[in-house]
Order: sequence, then C-alpha cells, then structure tokens
Amino acid sequence: MFSKTKKSERIDAEQREQYEYARRRIKQKKNLMRHFILFLVGSVLLIIINPLLGYGNDFFIKDWFIWAILIWTFIFLVHLFNVFVMNKFMDKEWEDRQLEKLKARQAERMAELQKKVDAELQLPTTPPDTSKKNELNNPLPPDVQ
Repeated sequence: MFSKTKKSERIDAEQREQYEYARRRIKQKKNLMRHFILFLVGSVLLIIINPLLGYGNDFFIKDWFIWAILIWTFIFLVHLFNVFVMNKFMDKEWEDRQLEKLKARQAERMAELQKKVDAELQLPTTPPDTSKKNELNNPLPPDVQ
C-alpha cells in the first residue's frame, strides 16, 4: 500500500485458463510417473516374495505373481492410454466445443418453452371495430367504465 514499487501484474482469463490446463497436465503426468515407479517396485517385490520366500505356494496357481504383474501391467497401460491418447482427443478445445453444443441446445429448448408460454398466455383480443365503436359512443373517460 505504501511501497513505491507497485507491481500489479494481472493475468487475463485466457492466460489463467492455459496455466490451469498446464497444471492439470503436469499433475496427470506426475501421477502416471508415480504409478510407473510403484508398478516397478511392486513387481520386483512380488517376484521376490513368491519364489525366494516361498510365499504363495499354497495357492492353486503356482506362479500367481506373474498373473498379478500382468493384470497390473494392463491397468498401467490403461492409465498411460488415458493420459497420452485420450487427452489429445478430449482436451480443452473438445470441452469448449461440447459446452457450446450444450449451450445451443439449451437456448433452443428455452426458445421452445418461451413459445409455449406465449401461446398459453395470449388473451383473447377484441375485434378492432368494437373497440372504436365503444370509444365513440361512450362519453365517459376509459378509466371510469
């Protein structure tokens, strides 16, 4: 308030939106990297636990850790596909197009509803000849009738 140097860098809406989009993308990629590291560490632990420690020999599937790693690989590939492929198709521009479509549909629906309301609220009108005839023959002002 009392300082001589006033730095008031204002970020406009478009820059703010780009910044938020970049933050979301970085967060997605960071979570993907965490998932990959967790996948590697977990796979190594599963490989060590089963054959070296002999844990899981009582199961009906002898090498159960291989199936667990394969299922985890599939889940990781789905995550990878979601971050890198689906995001290209369903990015901010796609969201904006969908929003515009929904707004257009809503505007059409509102126009239809307004037409219905206008049609239902129309009062019966008197023929123009009758109103002129009443004005000519009535000596009283229109508010007194």
